[in-house]
Amino acid sequence: MARFRGLGAFVVGGKRYKAGQAYADSQGVAQAGDVVWVITSANYSPMLDCLDAGATTIKNASVHSAAPRPCTITGANSIDA
Repeated sequence: MARFRGLGAFVVGGKRYKAGQAYADSQGVAQAGDVVWVITSANYSPMLDCLDAGATTIKNASVHSAAPRPCTITGANSIDA
């Protein structure tokens, strides 16, 4: 059970979501407005910000556990063309 916030745009289930969107790994932990997306240590991205202890556990088990946070987040990939 984990929640994340996207630091950039993501495509989930064929739909594009902008930076700032919250993602939950199960319906049981999702809050209003969250996108349910099964996030594991295998598909974790360093462009996800951990919102709870479960998310931190997933990050720490991933290959990106030591990756630094992005120095700049422009949001450019969230702009609609």
